[in-house]
Amino acid sequence: MIAIFGGTFDPIHLGHINMAKECVKQCQLDTLYFMPCATPAHKAAPRISNTHRIKMLELAIQPYSYFALDLRELSRQGPSYSLLSLQEVRAEYPQQPILFLIGMDSFNNLDKWYRWHDIVKLCHIVVYQRPAQNDQPSTAVLAYQQQAQTNDVTELTQSLSGKLFFLKGIEISAASSEIRKRLPLATELLTPQVSQYIAQQQLYQTDE
Repeated sequence: MIAIFGGTFDPIHLGHINMAKECVKQCQLDTLYFMPCATPAHKAAPRISNTHRIKMLELAIQPYSYFALDLRELSRQGPSYSLLSLQEVRAEYPQQPILFLIGMDSFNNLDKWYRWHDIVKLCHIVVYQRPAQNDQPSTAVLAYQQQAQTNDVTELTQSLSGKLFFLKGIEISAASSEIRKRLPLATELLTPQVSQYIAQQQLYQTDE
């Protein structure tokens, strides 16, 4: 299976790492690809350069042999629509299931994504659900959930796309936007290597 975890990663934090580790563990993956986006369609563009974001990702995932980077979105012009990347990955791996890892907030707003109906035809959606965190999707997304959800992870290997699977995991309260506001005091939510890099490069020193 091919697993993708997209986001701005501005900066990458322990919540991201935890989500990815749980996905690898529960879905029995060999590799999960972090795919940083250039110009997100649903949030503000990153304030720092792609070079800095890539370096922080490299530092954060270096201890884990099963993590890798996919930088295709950083070379694309215009908004980083997930659909375009998934279409490319599907063309590259026509006979392998594709997992697309997202958080619960993203799942609840899935119907606001660009051509989301086409996205769920290209991949399996894997949602990280923290304890006490409930799904509150729209009517359209709820209809998709009722049709696509499976609690059997092995079903993800038996078809190329179309399933919805919820990961259960521990609570790590971390959001990149809050970390940026709290730096340099939010280092407990970052890996030591990323924290050190931010300090050395004096990143996120100005108000957003």
